Amino acid sequence: MHIITRLAIITTLIIWSASSAWAVRVKDLASVKGVRDNQLVGYGLVVGLNGTGDGNKSAFTTQGLANMLKHIGMTVNENDLKVKNVAGVMITATLPPFIKTGQTIDVTLSSLGDASSLQGGTLVATPLKGLDDQIYAIAQGPVSIGGFKGTGATPAGGQDNHLTVARIPEGATVEKEVPVSFGGKNTIIFSLNSPDFTTVSRLAKAINNVLGSSFAKTVDGATVSVTVPSDYQEQEISLLAALENLEVDPDSIAKVVVDERTGTIVMGENVRIGQLALSHGALNIQISADPAQAVGANLMGQPLTDDMVRKITEEIAAKSGAPQTNKLVKLSPGVTLAELVRALNSVGAAPRDLIAIFQAIKAAGALQAELTII
Repeated sequence: MHIITRLAIITTLIIWSASSAWAVRVKDLASVKGVRDNQLVGYGLVVGLNGTGDGNKSAFTTQGLANMLKHIGMTVNENDLKVKNVAGVMITATLPPFIKTGQTIDVTLSSLGDASSLQGGTLVATPLKGLDDQIYAIAQGPVSIGGFKGTGATPAGGQDNHLTVARIPEGATVEKEVPVSFGGKNTIIFSLNSPDFTTVSRLAKAINNVLGSSFAKTVDGATVSVTVPSDYQEQEISLLAALENLEVDPDSIAKVVVDERTGTIVMGENVRIGQLALSHGALNIQISADPAQAVGANLMGQPLTDDMVRKITEEIAAKSGAPQTNKLVKLSPGVTLAELVRALNSVGAAPRDLIAIFQAIKAAGALQAELTII
């Protein structure tokens, strides 16, 4: 009864501790050491294909089919087998923690040979093994590719999705459980999904505020070790259920992610830019540390209108002899990258221009953020 009362108090304190609109639950921020997925893999055969299977050059498919037939009591000559209706596939699956024998998991099948499609096929019973070479599940069933392949000159002709990769929802039955151990030696360990010294310190502080003592200690930039209070010995599940709903304000580094293939740019709210002067094609960018003496200072602070751009461009051209492009962006130091993007968009900058500009600003040391190109 005493444990239940303490748990109710902790839960109430957790609700009160939500001090920010950006707070994130611990269960979404970190994982518990020992509670993890395990990967399974196996080799199998998909049968019943309509002539879209492997060719005879796929020796592993021919051998696999012969072995399967031998296993069920049939003796055949590998040279006599035709495998155009059979495809050899690699099967992968994820075994989640706490799953029990008899429950089912999804599996993914990927063609290994030269099969053109797995559509309409059925996977024959296949053992799935872990890295310890133990069998943990058996997969079998009709496959689903979620796509089609059309022919002809009509608009319907063509191909949608990937025809040589398929799934079987709930297609594997668990035959062996993986033991899950956590809370060993009366200690629970949280590991941040994204290591950060500030966030890990906040997590430890939040846990200690709730438990009322120094039970949580930071181990490194991603780990918090929590000593289980004496009131919760043999009650780690109840303690975890309360702590995982604790809300913490995660910190984040200033970061810009750019996808050159699509022109997509993702940036955090804390990304700021120092002073610089940059020219890219017809674009001119100035971020001045002394707005009072800068070119176009009399227009600073006004909305970035077409007229303002024209006037500043004329003034720059008059003083430096630069061509009048009508595409000048002028900002003060410390502006955010989002503000720069809005300003660049207002003068017609293309996504490719933005990417090149970001790279140049980073190279100049004016971008106070991590720049990642993918």
